[in-house]
Amino acid sequence: MLLTAIVLAAVLNGAAEWGRVPPVVWLHLATVFFALALTPVMLLRRRGDRLHRWLGWIWAVAMFGTAVISFGLRDAGGAFSPIHILSIVTVPLVPLLVLSARRHDVARHRRTARGLIIGALLVAGFFTFPFNRMLGRWLFESGSAQHVEEARR
Repeated sequence: MLLTAIVLAAVLNGAAEWGRVPPVVWLHLATVFFALALTPVMLLRRRGDRLHRWLGWIWAVAMFGTAVISFGLRDAGGAFSPIHILSIVTVPLVPLLVLSARRHDVARHRRTARGLIIGALLVAGFFTFPFNRMLGRWLFESGSAQHVEEARR
């Protein structure tokens, strides 16, 4: 929940630059925001019922979409960043998560979900804010437009 609030605060703080952010960045932010918002709901409520399965599909699509969309985001030099390693891992893990749930392999489903939450959301989220990345600039700096230009490249 804290990471969701931090992302929201960063996005709101960057409102002056919204019009200059490429659509692929907005799509990436939207999918990750859905996953972040659903994560505590999925963890804190009853598991295994129809609502859990329905929300789980939404979460899985959001996670998979976030990972795939991230390949359209590059650094200023046009290269992938080390954070893309998490996307490479996430792409096969999301189908494994769904498959383990469908097979009622609760232990594997739980391990995979925890791995995705820790790696693809928390670790990736942590590395989103430092190192002159857009959300970090929006969160910690006001009025800087350079980050939007870097996101365009």
